[in-house]
Amino acid sequence: MKYDVIVVGGGISGLTAAAFLAKAGQNVLLCEKESRCGGLVNSFERDGFIYDAGVRALEDSGVLFPMLRSLGIELEFVKNHISLGVEKNIIQVNSEEDVDTYQALLTDLYPESREEIKEIVQQIRKIMHYMDVQYGIDNPIFLDFKEDRAYLGKVILPWMIKYAITAPKIAALNEPVVDFLRKITQNQSLLDIISQHFFHATPAFFALSYLKLYIDYHYPLGGTGIFPAKLVSFIEDHHGEIRTNTKISSLDPTRKVLTDEKGNLLEFERLIWAADLKTLYEILSPADVPDNKVSQSITTRQEELRGKNGNDSVYSLFLGLDLPKEYFSRIATEHFFYTPSKAGQTQAGEMPSTAERESVKEWLDKYFALTTYEISCPVLRDPAMAPANKTGLIVSVLFDYQLTKAIELAGWYEEFKSYCESKMIETLDGSIYPGLSDAIIHQFSSTPLTIESYSGNFQGAITGWALDNDPIPAESRIPKIMNAVRTPIPGIYQAGQWTYSPSGLPISLLTGKIAADQVIKDLRKRK
Repeated sequence: MKYDVIVVGGGISGLTAAAFLAKAGQNVLLCEKESRCGGLVNSFERDGFIYDAGVRALEDSGVLFPMLRSLGIELEFVKNHISLGVEKNIIQVNSEEDVDTYQALLTDLYPESREEIKEIVQQIRKIMHYMDVQYGIDNPIFLDFKEDRAYLGKVILPWMIKYAITAPKIAALNEPVVDFLRKITQNQSLLDIISQHFFHATPAFFALSYLKLYIDYHYPLGGTGIFPAKLVSFIEDHHGEIRTNTKISSLDPTRKVLTDEKGNLLEFERLIWAADLKTLYEILSPADVPDNKVSQSITTRQEELRGKNGNDSVYSLFLGLDLPKEYFSRIATEHFFYTPSKAGQTQAGEMPSTAERESVKEWLDKYFALTTYEISCPVLRDPAMAPANKTGLIVSVLFDYQLTKAIELAGWYEEFKSYCESKMIETLDGSIYPGLSDAIIHQFSSTPLTIESYSGNFQGAITGWALDNDPIPAESRIPKIMNAVRTPIPGIYQAGQWTYSPSGLPISLLTGKIAADQVIKDLRKRK
């Protein structure tokens, strides 16, 4: 059977593209290599506890809610409240006014840097204002301007003027956040506490806007997996086809044929690749393309991607606990960024360059005592997420893929996982959650290798390309995002976190919709 469009990759970007294609009446097939769709936006159950597998909450950014409205999909959300804590100092971030509270927190920790902190917070306020402009409206890509002409005149056009003024100011802040902050302070511990929430080389405009983004987080009742499940139902209700357990092994762009690992041939008029981008170019052979210009473009792109790295990954610990939710609500909110020591993780020293067991363990001892933990407590959002009087915790830290891979190759991967789990529990028990270790019903963890295996994302990256790639092999200018979905190959488009940088959920949704729109436009031109 020949399809109008095939979408490869059933993560949230691929689901978005397929949903809008199905809505437009296209004959669309979505192929996903795993047994279920959603990728890192998903949930799973263990012994009556429901855990979120990837993202802990969903940010709107003027994208999520307009996208759902456009599709007519209803989800019940609750506000996702954020707490920030360092040692025994804990604050909540509920509004922009809490920037003052954040300043007070930092000043209490580092009174010697009072004036520097004041200047840093001034920069944070300025960047939050920029984000107000950038994400302060419902993204027009989800609007029907035949029905929303008033919105175009009253909202979009005035916004475009503001954005034109703001965009260069944002672009000027496209340097690593630590480099930016080091112009203000030399207090390394302060630098760490502000920046170690983020990936290495995260741009200043992105990292320092996060207090704004924290206010924009929402949680779907039932867990994050409800979101992709709704998209799956929408696609199927609109006569789209979904094939899970379907891994693509080859692509002939000239004949417009995909082959899956079972040998099935899948023909298409247009293709949207919403899976790992390196995989796309690995299964393409320039020699199979008679058009010299296209063949050379594929070769060039393969060379561009060679040696590029994915962004940081995470190590996640899942804990089922014989503790009531009130134990945790007395300490912090349902989404908690906690740093057990103000010393900063730089004090842990350089990450080991080899997988030698003792040196790695010595470094892990320091790293887990100093790094920042992202702690999610689903039952504080939805009581149905755990058995009565029990609590499930998801505890994550940023972690390096290469080190994890080296440990696996060295043959002590399971020992490494056990050691990480024990050190994370030890740190939390000895700081913010006394008695935690005695209340454990079950525990298990995932590593960057788990993420790579499950999601297919190169190097287990959770937000696309590493930000210190030079250059980053993706578009990074918002005004150019409409072109980011095009590949050098006629009829083939890309979408998802590898398409634009820095990435995240809103970018995945946006690129999925943009790719779908461009495919629909192309197909209509043919007719």
